[in-house]
Amino acid sequence: MTTPTHLLAFDQGTSSSRSIVFDRSGRIVASAQREFRQIYPQPGWVEHDPIELWTTQLATAREAMASARLAACDIAAIGITNQRETTVVWNRRTGEPVHNAIVWQDRRTAATCSALRERGLEDLFRQRTGLLLDPYFSGTKLKWILDEVPGARIAAERGELAFGTVDTWLLWQLTRDQPGGPVHATDISNASRTLMLNVHTGQWDDELLEALDVPRELLPEVHPSSHLYGHARAELLGAPIAIGGMAGDQQSALFGQACFQSGLAKNTYGTGCFMLMHTGATSQSSTHGLITTRAAQPTTGAQFALEGSVFIGGAVVQWLRDGLHAIDRSAAVQTLAESVPDSGGVMFVPAFTGLGAPYWQPEARGAIVGLSRGSTVAHIARAALDSIAFQSATLLQAMSRDAVAAGGVSVAELRVDGGACVNDLLMQFQADLLGIPVVRPQVIETTALGAAYLAGLGCGLYAGLEELSAQWRAERRFEPRMPRNRVAELMAHWEHAVRQTMAP
Repeated sequence: MTTPTHLLAFDQGTSSSRSIVFDRSGRIVASAQREFRQIYPQPGWVEHDPIELWTTQLATAREAMASARLAACDIAAIGITNQRETTVVWNRRTGEPVHNAIVWQDRRTAATCSALRERGLEDLFRQRTGLLLDPYFSGTKLKWILDEVPGARIAAERGELAFGTVDTWLLWQLTRDQPGGPVHATDISNASRTLMLNVHTGQWDDELLEALDVPRELLPEVHPSSHLYGHARAELLGAPIAIGGMAGDQQSALFGQACFQSGLAKNTYGTGCFMLMHTGATSQSSTHGLITTRAAQPTTGAQFALEGSVFIGGAVVQWLRDGLHAIDRSAAVQTLAESVPDSGGVMFVPAFTGLGAPYWQPEARGAIVGLSRGSTVAHIARAALDSIAFQSATLLQAMSRDAVAAGGVSVAELRVDGGACVNDLLMQFQADLLGIPVVRPQVIETTALGAAYLAGLGCGLYAGLEELSAQWRAERRFEPRMPRNRVAELMAHWEHAVRQTMAP
């Protein structure tokens, strides 16, 4: 029997579940994708059906393996990457969720965060977790479920419920109904996004749990990102397969971009935009609205990153398609945007679910400003694409200021990935605003690739990080070409538009 050399990545995202089969060189062999429902109970609330997350993920795994004509014996390991702060609580005995998953975009706990700040706890959370008190993170979502779902808190205190981000939920489903029972675990990168983990020690923090009123019995075990978590039960994919890696989607993308050293940075253009700069074994604090997070770590040695999060990135194109009906398919946005030379003075701030870094304004709402009688839907489409680049540019500016303040150096180039990075118009405008090269790799599915690499390290398929670094290849470099005085003018217009979305 030959040694398996393929890897299966579960990429459970915000709008779809995907599975990708990679060969040992990191080349995509086959993939499958299924969208699932977005549930909006009221403005600012976003939910998913956890069962649908699982069933679509399993279905795509089977489809990808079938498309690759591979059996379970050909797969060396499974890697899982996931939308991070999305919160699931389920019954340990039945496996049934007690409520829909509350998605990372959801803003329902803004008042809870305000109450914690009023109690003087903001500094405690910032110092221990590296995060801000914002509805974005899992801890207040978990508190909401315990407080608002009838019987949930009592059941949690009796040890009957389990909490997890989506990686933990998928791992539970993969390993349930077999000897040893389901595995209830997460990796350090996902755990660091919960407001409940001490980012410095890598342990759940009792003082934070007390502040959030969360029973410790709910929480999963925390492991390195590259770790043998268990085996997928045989009946799911044809035979048991080792689960060798897990990481939150953005840390996984940083890993897939081979950003293993301090100063290397990437930006993922997905539903949101997420920029991370690796800071090595050093936990670097931000004074410019960024957060400190654990990077994916292949060993027990701590690895850190600075991160800025844009809540609405590529999702603005979905809104053009489904809300405004300006286009019939997302890929058509570049053609429409290129039909005009620029946005004609229109600025689109897509604060549909508030503003993330560096503003952190959960009550902000979207705005289109600068409209004139000459404005067309093409100008709005161009402004929508521009908004993705503007938001990302503010992140890099903040990141560079933090790096210089800490005695480091500014980012020299930005590696990009995610669905929207294939848009050449957007990538060129991004390079122009940043004033540094934007580099697109040959494999842009770096979120899934990072999970596959972590699983490959976990099962011994790869010797180490040097081997993975050697596999990274650039497909195109976008060099800045816009005069810096024009960039400054545009950024000033952007900031003026942003201020108009904020509550007085």
